[in-house]
Amino acid sequence: MSVVGLGCNNFGMRIDARAAAAVVDAAIEAGINYFDTAESYGGGQSEEMLGAAVASRRDAVVIATKWGGRGAGDHPGDATSVRAAVEASLERLGTDRIDHYQLHRPDPTTPIADTLGALAALRDEGKVREIGCSNFTADQLDEAASVASELGVHPFASVQNHYSLLTRDPEMNGVLDACRRHGTAFVPYFPLESGVLTGKYRPGEPPAEGTRLAAWGERAAAFIDDARLAVVDELRRWAEQRGHTVLDLAMSWLVSNPLVASVISGATSPAQVRTNAAAVGWTLTPDDRNEIDRLLAG
Repeated sequence: MSVVGLGCNNFGMRIDARAAAAVVDAAIEAGINYFDTAESYGGGQSEEMLGAAVASRRDAVVIATKWGGRGAGDHPGDATSVRAAVEASLERLGTDRIDHYQLHRPDPTTPIADTLGALAALRDEGKVREIGCSNFTADQLDEAASVASELGVHPFASVQNHYSLLTRDPEMNGVLDACRRHGTAFVPYFPLESGVLTGKYRPGEPPAEGTRLAAWGERAAAFIDDARLAVVDELRRWAEQRGHTVLDLAMSWLVSNPLVASVISGATSPAQVRTNAAAVGWTLTPDDRNEIDRLLAG
């Protein structure tokens, strides 16, 4: 999988099938082969659009999708639900296998042994090649790894959680430590904090019309406020003094973490895809990372 992946959460929500195909084409041309979607994105339209866009190049791409997000039913992790979800995703994607199948959120109502057993059966059938989870805590990762070992089945190979320069929770809540213990790859989502770390938002100015945070309304408050934008402004100046953008810094900072397998970022245009793909060429030194930590600490 490519070190930069394409998040397809905009497909069917912010862009239509034609625009999605153009974004996918630009991603492949830029060397991106990892495409992350979910059954919940656009009510299934994201999977449909992605599947159509890569149909003629299926063997050249890695398709990742997720099941069991919000609204997925009461027991998304049980064997019957897993089977139904994967069959529906395969149909929408127009493919015979899913390269990376991930549980979108923990299912507290189903023993993780049942979920891992169902996924093992799907791997044996060739319908799923690799498995992962998302939004898991360190304790949940430990439990899943222990149960997989006891059952003799394949463990979760990855975890996808929120992580960025501005959201450092995985460093403090034990998730990255759990990844080290179990050899689990980490895939950060919201690496650019929904555009905040691109530098296009400035303190004292409302989000420009047409941006994601403008469309989100009150929900945008979780990502943007003047204090946070002031920190981004400091990061922008630090990066520009070194001949880079704050986007370069945000992406390269994640890539410089050896636990990070791929950084998935969304895009609504080919230009955004090309910018994101080119943003990881900055090799940050340990001294650079220490300076950034001091800057973020104020």
